[in-house]
Amino acid sequence: MNDSLNIRDVVKQTGLTSRALRFYEARGLVSPLRTASGARYYGAEELERLHRITVLKSAGLSLAQIKKLFDGRQVDLAALLKAQLKMLDEEAAQIKKAQTIIQFAMSRIDRGEPVDAETFCSLIESGDKMMRQEPKEWAEVTSKYFSPAEKAEWAEKWEAMPDDFDPEAYAAQWKDLGDRIASALPLEPDSETAQGFLDEWYGLLKPMADIYTPEMWNGAARMYDDMENWAGTGEGQPDPGFDKRVWDFMKLATAARLAQGGKVEPLAPDYWTNKQKGE
Repeated sequence: MNDSLNIRDVVKQTGLTSRALRFYEARGLVSPLRTASGARYYGAEELERLHRITVLKSAGLSLAQIKKLFDGRQVDLAALLKAQLKMLDEEAAQIKKAQTIIQFAMSRIDRGEPVDAETFCSLIESGDKMMRQEPKEWAEVTSKYFSPAEKAEWAEKWEAMPDDFDPEAYAAQWKDLGDRIASALPLEPDSETAQGFLDEWYGLLKPMADIYTPEMWNGAARMYDDMENWAGTGEGQPDPGFDKRVWDFMKLATAARLAQGGKVEPLAPDYWTNKQKGE
């Protein structure tokens, strides 16, 4: 008994509650020595068991699973840990979603905008929709260029798209245009063909121009400027319907029109003009 600790000392040393210690004993996980009066004393072996229980519980194992391990019974540990990892991934996704919503709400409050219960519910619904609809490969890329609050703002703005807007048909239009531009290259940026492509390009951007802020336009443009660094961000690479060569050419075609005094509608505010100035 001299090297053993009573239950009060074990509580102090381990941080476990006396109730937890008694519960572990009832489940057969530990077997402290008992005095004639019923007092519990924990030796080095039982203290080590308590340490292992704490570690295994932190990894997500249940007490029943821990008991099987202690008893030396057959446990498919690989399958168990795989299932636990999946559960933790799901919990992490929920935490990230909550962070996104809270950060966006805080950004509105910081700007002096009111956030009442109805608005906050709307933000939560937007965040839910964003998590459900944004493909994994796009989520991994956009997270490199936009904060959670900015991504929540994108999701909220997306809610303002017309009811008859079809994302799949829209993506197909970009793919068709991107393929036709790529097939026609090389082209002179100020040629009639190039400028015709430019009108189509910005025509497809029109739905976005109606709802996106200048900051969102410029943030998206910076992301596409960095397309060559998208690879390797996940299992798949997102396909916007065009490659970096097409993107860079459309910037040249835009600059050619602006240089001739022409206009581009819609135009990401200041972005192309600043690019033309080298800013």
